[in-house]
Amino acid sequence: MNHSYEIEIKSLLGSKDKAEELKKKMKAADPGLIEIGSHKQLNHYFVGGDLHRLYENVKNIIDADKKDKLAELAEQAKDFSVRTRWADGKVILVIKASVDDTTSSNGTARLEWESLVPVSIEELDKLILSAGFQYQAKWSRERQEFKYKDANVSIDKNAGYGYLSEFEMVIDDKDKAEQTKIQLRQMMKDLGLDELPQDRLARMFDFYNKNWEKYYGTENIFNIE
Repeated sequence: MNHSYEIEIKSLLGSKDKAEELKKKMKAADPGLIEIGSHKQLNHYFVGGDLHRLYENVKNIIDADKKDKLAELAEQAKDFSVRTRWADGKVILVIKASVDDTTSSNGTARLEWESLVPVSIEELDKLILSAGFQYQAKWSRERQEFKYKDANVSIDKNAGYGYLSEFEMVIDDKDKAEQTKIQLRQMMKDLGLDELPQDRLARMFDFYNKNWEKYYGTENIFNIE
């Protein structure tokens, strides 16, 4: 069964000025730069729980063609993260599992599964909680998306983090993950961006998760080295 693999490298921009500067640099380097659009998101992260129980709870509300892949994930995934997303009125169930030695929450190469659901984010959250999961954190985000050369680029204004960029390619062969990371890192280097190291990202993620109620839905930001 074929899966898609999300190869993603992040860079911490911090300020709005840095975000605007990146957009100018992308336009100069790629006259064909396309702004796909912008939207707002709510993302609710969960920990613990049982994927088998979750599958039973949601199998009747997910897309029919996504059921087999979710069942397969429930059998095979060892490190996984579950989240719900509200994006401009659409509610999505997202599950990510690691395919390299990074984490399923913030890794550079992950198997990603998602499905639209015909319920509210609050109703979907209840189905997840009843499968033994607990809230890890709630995140709010404003995102601009671009098609830059061969990559998808997003510039996010994240609760707590400030502005963050993500350079992403989606592949169907996990053996090409490292090659794709090299390509993305070179693209970012050419734009003068520094990769956000996984250990720093993990510290930021941990700090936010412990203090998310101070940042969710606010303009408050923090800086963790």
